[in-house]
Amino acid sequence: MRPIFTVHAGEYLVGSAIEETFPNLRVWVPSKDDGIDLLVSDRECKKSISLQVKFSKDYFGKSVKKEIAAGIKSGGWWSFAPEKIQNSTADYWVLALYQFQDRNFDFVVIKPQKLAGLYSAICPNVKKIQSYVWVTSDNKCWETRGLSKQDQLLVAQGKYSNHTRNLSSLLNNWGPFKKL
Repeated sequence: MRPIFTVHAGEYLVGSAIEETFPNLRVWVPSKDDGIDLLVSDRECKKSISLQVKFSKDYFGKSVKKEIAAGIKSGGWWSFAPEKIQNSTADYWVLALYQFQDRNFDFVVIKPQKLAGLYSAICPNVKKIQSYVWVTSDNKCWETRGLSKQDQLLVAQGKYSNHTRNLSSLLNNWGPFKKL
């Protein structure tokens, strides 16, 4: 074991959110990076959930049209290797997204198998996945990779519909931790 390690921002934010929401749970940081960033256990350390955490800063900036940006409260960009998701040993992946206006965060809590299925459906046979996840002002969550500008505008206006890309049920869904 190396005596010094660092926790990256996303891991800290996720750990803090879990501790704030569930004061009786314990959040652990592994001493070795082997695909598990955080381990969350019950107080007695009898049950646990392992997490892979991915954080994204605000990539919206000035490159997005104002009419689209007005309807989006948080969003992130990630680059994933499909095999890393498919071979993940984590129980859940947590995508941490920065909220532009409120200086707060949103979290997508998703099983790696479901995440792999999503990307397989919208971008099959790619060596590197470019993922764009947006959370709207009305708390809908979408994978927006490859959407046309018109569809992006529909997402921002709350008028978009696509079952495959809809991640809203996973947004800030700490339900798995209630079982601990």
